[in-house]
Formats: sequence, C-alpha cells, structure tokens
Amino acid sequence: MKHLNDYAEGERVITFCLVKQKELATASNQKEYFNLELADQSGSLPAKVWDVTEELKEIIQVKAIVKIDATVQMYRGKKQLVIQRIRLATASDEVGHESLVQASPVPQDELWASLTEYVGKLKSQTLRSVIEHLLGDPDLQDRLKSFPAGVKMHHNYYSGLLEHIVSLLTLADRIVPLYPQVDRDSLYATCILHDIGKLYELSDAIAPEYSTPGQLIGHLVMGVELVSDACRALGISPQDAEILHLKHCILSHHGDVDLGYGSAVSGKTPTAVLFHYLDQIDSKMNALGQTLTQMEEEWDYAPVLRRRVWRGY
Repeated sequence: MKHLNDYAEGERVITFCLVKQKELATASNQKEYFNLELADQSGSLPAKVWDVTEELKEIIQVKAIVKIDATVQMYRGKKQLVIQRIRLATASDEVGHESLVQASPVPQDELWASLTEYVGKLKSQTLRSVIEHLLGDPDLQDRLKSFPAGVKMHHNYYSGLLEHIVSLLTLADRIVPLYPQVDRDSLYATCILHDIGKLYELSDAIAPEYSTPGQLIGHLVMGVELVSDACRALGISPQDAEILHLKHCILSHHGDVDLGYGSAVSGKTPTAVLFHYLDQIDSKMNALGQTLTQMEEEWDYAPVLRRRVWRGY
C-alpha cells in the first residue's frame, strides 16, 4: 500500500488522510481556498483545495479523517497535493486515527521498558522519588507514551517525546564515564524531565497545537512547576540541593540566555552544560534524518539548521 510520501509528481492520489492543519485563504480573484496539511504514517504533505464551499468550511476540521482524490505537483521544489475531491470518512470506511499517524519506529512498549529501566538505575532517592511520582500519574503517563516532542522541528510524531528521552538516556549512559565532573543521577533525571512540560504545553498527540498555558508560560517553566508539585506531594524541601540543580538543568537546557532560544538562565554546572549539548545532538540529528528522508533533490533546506544541506554523503 502506497503512502502519501511515496507518490511522485504527476501521480493521482486516492487515499485517506488526517487533517493536521487548516487555513482558509483568499486568492487574487477573491475566491476562498484551503491550505491544508494532510498526514498518514509516512508523514505529511501540504495540500490545496480550490473553490471552497460553505459545506467544506463546516466539515473540514483539524483532526478530521478525509478521503481525497488529488494530484501531486511540485511547488518551489517541494511536493504538494492539489485536491479535486474531498469528503469526510464515514464509519463504513473503517479508518481510524491510529492508522494515519506517523509514529516512532521503536515500539511504544519497548521505549517505556527502557525508560523504567533507567529510572531503576538512579541511586538518588530524592530524584527517583520525584520521577516515579510524576510517571505514576495515569494522565501524565498516557501523554508521555504518545505525545510528540514538538509540533514541527524534531521527534514530531506519535511517541516522539518518549523516543527522544530514551535516546538521550542512551547518549548520557555512554558519555558520562568520560566526564567525572558530571553528576550521573542529575543528568539522567534531566534527560527524563527536561521536556515534561511539553505534555501540557501541547494540546494532544494526534494533531498537536500549543495550549494557552503553553503559549503564555512555556514548557521549561511548566516542567519546573511539575517538579515543584511533586516535591510538595512528597514532602521534599524546595531548597533541596538536588532539586535546585534539577530545576536549573531544566531551565537552562535551551542554551545560554543570550542565544535567545528560551532558557530562563544560562547553564552554571557541568551537568547542565553537557545536557544542553546532548539535547542539541539528538534533536538536530533526528530533524536532519527526517529532512534527508524527504529530500527530492541533492540539496534542500533543513529548517533545523536554517541552511541548505547535501544528501550526497
């Protein structure tokens, strides 16, 4: 069975898709049209629907499953779908969201088992208690097993955040013996909790958008708030040195403040500094891997690097 990203320019596409984004726009002739982002397990493609009717405005919504009859065209070196016909899926089509969502290539159960194994390696009772308390919350656990790490940039697929966390733990496990000045337990805890606020910064796992708290506060501060809530529930002092260090690592993991990427404070411990670079490695390599997979030409623009990259080596 062919998926969206398997089709080449000029081919006709008749398939079911998930609507991930929708924008109603007006053409130069004053007619309205849709800019859509449609997705299946292979990823997503932009799509155009011309001559939008009042009925289509009503029925085509984000997270809807639709059946399309479209043609693949190239626009500025990228594939897009030009849709001739579109309708909502019905119960008789027997198509569910789970069949149309791009997911981590690593099975969810395997990722969760790896995460719990690393939690079990923590020697710090304080850090372990906080993590087990948070992961023991059924709502948080369900979100962590399914949420992406972001809307666009990296690990932006079902179970992507969990994959990112396990990948970071694997990196940390291999690199920490080289740097005795780094605190192993703090590094592991930061790998696990650095993006925990994204579980509430984003709306859902299927077609995530930024929530109101996410836009007003951001996931770094939201993550620290979750740690503080856990400490209160467990009777751990907010002045505990390990907790202060963990919060510092979370708040600084986007790099030095003067870079402008959202850190509340610049890294001031070896663990905080090292974690920032581990996070950069894993996020950028994942995003580059996705770019290379989708490239149609030898050179293409990689948003994560803000430059063109070469597929030739």
